[in-house]
This record gives sequence, C-alpha cells and structure tokens, in this order.
Amino acid sequence: MVSDKFKDVIAHEGVVSIVSWAQNDAHVVNTWNSYLGLTDDDRLLIPAYGMRKTEKNVVAHPQVKLTLGSREVEGFRSPGTGFLMTGTARFISEGAIFEEWKTRYTWLTRVLEVKLESVKQTL
Repeated sequence: MVSDKFKDVIAHEGVVSIVSWAQNDAHVVNTWNSYLGLTDDDRLLIPAYGMRKTEKNVVAHPQVKLTLGSREVEGFRSPGTGFLMTGTARFISEGAIFEEWKTRYTWLTRVLEVKLESVKQTL
C-alpha cells in the first residue's frame, strides 16, 4: 500500500498533522516526518510525549487522519508532494515496541501506532 514516494517523503523533514475526533470535536496535533517509523505491515509508529487529547479521542474513536509532506520530493507537477492517510490508532505504553522506541527517544511516554488503511498522494 505504501509507495516508494511516501517512503521518500518521510525520509525528508516536514510537518505531520494528526487529526483525531470524538463527541463531534476534531483535534489536531503535529509532529515531524523524522520521528515517523514505518513497519513492514504498513503501521506508522510515532513517539508521543503530550498528545493527551489525541489519546482520549482515540480511546473513544480510534480512526485518525494524518497529512504530511516535503518540498524536497518531486510531486505530480512540481517540487513538493504530500499525502493524506487514514487509519486506526492506539497508544502503546509497554512492551517491546515501547522499549525499543524509548531507547531512540528518551522523552517519550507512549508510542502512537497507526495501522494505515488508506494512503493517497495529494500533490
């Protein structure tokens, strides 16, 4: 599902927006492309320190949307491209994934895991 162009984008710095919602209220939080990890089975792993409202929303409604991009990667018609993703999220606070990511980012308190269901290039 994930294209080489998507992998190229997350290899370059840019802003990632994560949208969660519950009780008819959307919430947006940001992180950086360089913090993203991609597993072989199309899961994004993201270190989380704050994201408390996101976590509360995910417990009530696990569907999330994310956008990311980079001006450094060629798009459809010009330099720069981005992606819109949808998926199912959960926060991990113990176990092998958490311990591995804690060695990379000592400041994290949880890992946000998003099982990607849709990845669409937008630019």
